[in-house]
Amino acid sequence: MIKVVDVKDITECVNVIRESFLTVANELGFTEENAPRFTAFATTEERLMWQLENEHRPMSAYYDDGKIVGYYSLAILEEHKCELNNLCVLPSYRHNGIGEQLLNHAFDMARDLNCAKMNIGIVEENKVLKCWYEEMGFVHIGTEKFDFFPFTCGYMEREI
Repeated sequence: MIKVVDVKDITECVNVIRESFLTVANELGFTEENAPRFTAFATTEERLMWQLENEHRPMSAYYDDGKIVGYYSLAILEEHKCELNNLCVLPSYRHNGIGEQLLNHAFDMARDLNCAKMNIGIVEENKVLKCWYEEMGFVHIGTEKFDFFPFTCGYMEREI
């Protein structure tokens, strides 16, 4: 079941995000030393709380028997756009359609907020994830290399 995240859920959401993104870090050789700003290492309770309370980002989580096993948030941008952030599913729950359910929920949420386009940033070298987003209707629109990341940031978008 997907529900809106409450303040009391923030700690569990942080844990889900960090554990989920850590699989990518391990697979691609990211560490806290070479990629301290990568999601697996940079997500904190303070950061998520700021996004919830000050940026008023819609946040939703997938619950399985009362436990959070998936998560996403939306950053509302100008010109009827939004950015999907931190869509993730715990490794032991993957390949069961939870990610797709969360993404479809994000599309519905974005439409309700009058967004016509959704953007996302990914690790460009993560070919499996890039392919999954393409299968979900996203189009690759560019890349950018930052000195503080040992990878290339890829950008995708989709009309919703």
